[in-house]
Amino acid sequence: MFFTNHFTSESVCAGHPDKVADQISDAILDVALGQDSLSRVSVETLVTADRVVLAGEVTSTAKINYEQIARDQIKRLGYTDEIFGFTHHSPISVYIHQQAPEIAIGVDNDGAGDQGMMFGFATIETPELMPLPIILAHKLAWKIDQAREEKTLAYLRPDGKTQVTIRYEAGKPAGVETVVLAVPHSEDVSLEQVKSDLYQQVVVPVLAEYKFNLALKQLTVNGTGVWHIGGPASDTGMTGRKIIVDGYGGYAKVGGGAFSGKDPTKVDRSGAYGARYIAKNLVDRGLADQVEVGLAYCIGQPRPVMKTINTFGTAKVNDKAMAVFIDDFLDTSVQGIIKAFDLRKPIYLPTAVYGHFGRAEFPWEQVVK
Repeated sequence: MFFTNHFTSESVCAGHPDKVADQISDAILDVALGQDSLSRVSVETLVTADRVVLAGEVTSTAKINYEQIARDQIKRLGYTDEIFGFTHHSPISVYIHQQAPEIAIGVDNDGAGDQGMMFGFATIETPELMPLPIILAHKLAWKIDQAREEKTLAYLRPDGKTQVTIRYEAGKPAGVETVVLAVPHSEDVSLEQVKSDLYQQVVVPVLAEYKFNLALKQLTVNGTGVWHIGGPASDTGMTGRKIIVDGYGGYAKVGGGAFSGKDPTKVDRSGAYGARYIAKNLVDRGLADQVEVGLAYCIGQPRPVMKTINTFGTAKVNDKAMAVFIDDFLDTSVQGIIKAFDLRKPIYLPTAVYGHFGRAEFPWEQVVK
């Protein structure tokens, strides 16, 4: 077992600076793939006070207006008022060039676009076969954003973070110990009102969905006592800085690279999706209660140089049967994963917030009966 006492995971709202950056990068990827399915994209975004910087490599026949894509995302996320010190009118610098020829050679031969290791994880803790702490953290972040966007809590402003601590007994979730929320809000609303509203409209319904509850005194909102202006003007954001949030909330191993802004030849992304798919299907079939699948690739080579599986003593079948399942269930070559999940489509912007795993709309989350 991983834990015997407590475990904490965090998530962030769509307007968090790092997630603003992730969403801009993945929006660019989607535009490229929408016009040219063979586009090769690796785009990094930096957002800070009144400034956006785009850098990276794109090789594509697509006509991409990088600046307009960034402005559209920033506006969609609610940064339209000058009080934020960062808006869709902020200056944007673009430093994007073509993929290096040395990398392109390997990808041209159906090889991996980079080297590295990736991990996929699944557990029986939740219906999504994800660890409970990260699922609750994501659902709370989504619910905060929903309340702001639908104006049920119209005084909320873009940005926000969530954190959940779960008490484990005998290796199983036994209760929610604490919830920590941070969200900026207009100056004319008291912190007491914000806390009460978030408790009733966000915390209570999300925890009830998983049959847990929390007393108001166990909730902390805006720990310093005040938060009015969030976003990139308060905290610089960059693509790929929320890799723990994007994965399993620290509950399982983390691979060497981030996901957003990368086309599927980059195995940091596609390999992690393939590993999760295998792990989830093993657990769904009842072959183990917890599974962690590891893959590793070499740049330019089509197949993984490592495939591992760890069931943490929960397996219902022997190791040989597990190994056969991995080999037979999914072709873990780069092109095998791309084809299995149809990854050359513009499907990536929704992945850039609330996690890449545990969401039924993504093809790597499907279970085969």
